[in-house]
This record gives sequence, structure tokens and C-alpha cells, in this order.
Amino acid sequence: MMLLLLIAFFVLMLLGVPIAFTIGASTLATLVMQGTPLAVVPQQMFQGINTFALVAVPMFILTGDLMAQGAVSRKLVDFADSLFGFLKGGLSLVSVLAGMFFAAISGSGAATTAAVGSSLVPELKRKGYDPASAASLIAASGTIGVVIPPSVPMIIYAVIAQESVSDLFLAGFLPGLAMGLGLGGIALVQAHRRQYPHGSPLSLATIARTLRAASWGLMTPVIILGGIFSGIFTPSEAAVVAVVYALLVSLFIYRDLSLKDVYRVMIQSAITTSVIMLVIATSAVLSWTLSSAQIPAQIASSVLSLSTNPYVVLLLVVAVILLTGVFIETASALIILTPVLLPLVTQLGIDPVHFGLIIVVGLAIGMITPPVAINLYVASSVTQLPLERITRAILPYLLGLIGVLLLVVYVPLLI
Repeated sequence: MMLLLLIAFFVLMLLGVPIAFTIGASTLATLVMQGTPLAVVPQQMFQGINTFALVAVPMFILTGDLMAQGAVSRKLVDFADSLFGFLKGGLSLVSVLAGMFFAAISGSGAATTAAVGSSLVPELKRKGYDPASAASLIAASGTIGVVIPPSVPMIIYAVIAQESVSDLFLAGFLPGLAMGLGLGGIALVQAHRRQYPHGSPLSLATIARTLRAASWGLMTPVIILGGIFSGIFTPSEAAVVAVVYALLVSLFIYRDLSLKDVYRVMIQSAITTSVIMLVIATSAVLSWTLSSAQIPAQIASSVLSLSTNPYVVLLLVVAVILLTGVFIETASALIILTPVLLPLVTQLGIDPVHFGLIIVVGLAIGMITPPVAINLYVASSVTQLPLERITRAILPYLLGLIGVLLLVVYVPLLI
């Protein structure tokens, strides 16, 4: 029966059926062949999304979309430029730093890529930067959006693994910083090799001015994370507070969004949320089907029969995560892989929070590995460059991020 599930899943996926329907249809076919009462389907779908922590998902998506559509992203880019723009190829570092700033607001890789790209691309072109390399760096920086908290994939993982969202958020800071440092180092090497120009001279007055302008945006992660870690808010409550704050900043402080714009952004965020929630609901049925057939336990036994060395097993797990990220988008892959791989790594004594960071960083890399590479598609749309050119230029940054992933795997102190 599991063979039927796999065949149906891959056939539907290759036919281009949306992932939520692929998961649902292949699981439904398996349950019918098993003779399982189909009442279990709506029961498991409802149970899969009936979790208070998931309230944070639509709220963080809406916060990121509001901030991306308004002036916040531009002011964050200006502040990053005032810090590092004076260096040779400094705009490359600005791309990475702005991505890290916006990551602490949006919780989304695509939103981070779109916000930074739309603000920086015109200036990068004007300064003579290689367009494909610049676009690939912005796309790679967007992967940090799901690692530095708040992070939508971390919330989804926390729900599936029944772990603390706050613990996962706290563990995400250093890996996100390591990703930024790795990308920044590669970008500087390329900037010197290609003789990119210096930017504006370093000026304390400019730093102070741009910091004041960006302070409203920079306060968003302070409010979100400060509220969570101080115990004032739960993550779900913090997400709602973040939406209210984003509305106040956009409507009354920067005044860059009208009520009509807010309505449009809310519709866009609702569509994004509905897709994620449908995937979660159908994947809950898949997880129940796999668990009832003892598939995770069988996979764990099979892998451990090859080797009980934690380092070897973790390397196999990383390979599975990276390969899955190539073909399946982040939320879907996370929901499919977690119930299968988590029992395996816990048998090896790996902390579930540590594994949460491994799988989130690994699947974040999938955002820049075609064919399912949402950040590359966003970067292509923003820059009007063919996807093929950006894909060729992404390789150095891809290798750098894989190096950071291996650090996350084998250096637990980074968590």
C-alpha cells in the first residue's frame, strides 16, 4: 500500500498537480485501497490545523507583506547602505544585511527576497554590478528570512514536533547570523574579483539619519521577540501585536499605504495562508497514514542498520532534506519529512530543537535550488532576468549555505 502512495504522489507531482492536492489524493487512494473508513480524513485534517500556535502563521505572513509593500524595506536598505556601502562592492554586503534585517520582520524567504530586491536592484544596476550575480545574492539572502526569527517554518515544525516555538526562535539567531556572514564573505570576494566600485563615504551623520528613519521598522523584531522572550506574549499573541504595529506604522507614521492598499495586502496574505493551511491539513492525514503503518519506525530501523554512527546518519538525513527541498516547497517538505525523520534522529540522541534548525536551514536552501526555487522566481520577477542566468550565478552562494548547514549539523554550540 505504501508503494501505491509513493507512486501516486510522484506521478501527480510530475503532472504539476498542486502539492496539497497531490498529498491529499495519493493518501486518499491509499486509504481506500486499505479499506480504512474515510471519516478519518476530515477528522485528521481538522486536527492538523486545530492548534493555537498556528494562529501566528497568517499574522506573521500579513506583517511581512505589510512591511514589504510599504516604505519599511526601503528605509532598512538605506540604513544598511549607510553602514557598509562605502566598501568596495559594499552594496553586496548591503543586500545581505538588509535581508537579515527584513528576515527579523517577515518570517518568509519570498517576502524578504521581494522586499530587498525591489529596493536594491535599481541601485545595483546603476553602479555596474553583474545583474545575475546581484539577483542570485538577493535570492540567497532571502533564505535567511525563514531562519532568523520570527519564522513561519519554525512554527510549523514546532506544531508537528510538539516543541516550544520560543525555543526554536531563540535557537535560530546564530545559524541566521552564520548564513549572513557566509554569504557576505563570498560576496566580498566576488566584489574584489570583479572590481566593483566603492559606494558613498562613511558618515556618522548619515548613519544616524538613516537609523532614525529605519527605527520604526527595526522596532518590529524588538517588539515581537522581546515580548516572547520576556514572557509578555505567546508567539501567537506577538504575531497579532506585530500586525497592529505594522498597520500603525504604514498608515499613520510613514503613511505609505492607503486603506485600499491594506485591503489588497490582506487578500494576498489570506491566499498565501490558505495554501499553507491546506497543505498542513492534507499532510496531517498523510502523517497519520504513515504512522499507522509504522513507516517512520521502519525507516529508522533501516537507516540504523546501515550505521549507528550519529555523524554518518546525520549526513544521510541532510542529503534527504536537501534533495527533498529541490523538488518540494518548504512548508510541504517540512510537514512530510518531520514525522519520518524526527523519530530517527531522536533515537540517536539528537535534541528535537537542534533537528528543527537542521531541517529548517536545509529546506531554506531549497528556496534557491531549481526547479522549486521560490526565491529565484521572485528574484527573476524583480530583476526581469531569465531564471537560467540567475541559476548559474547562484552556485557559490549555494555552496556557502550548504557549508553553514553542515556547521549547524555538526557544531551544536551554534544552536
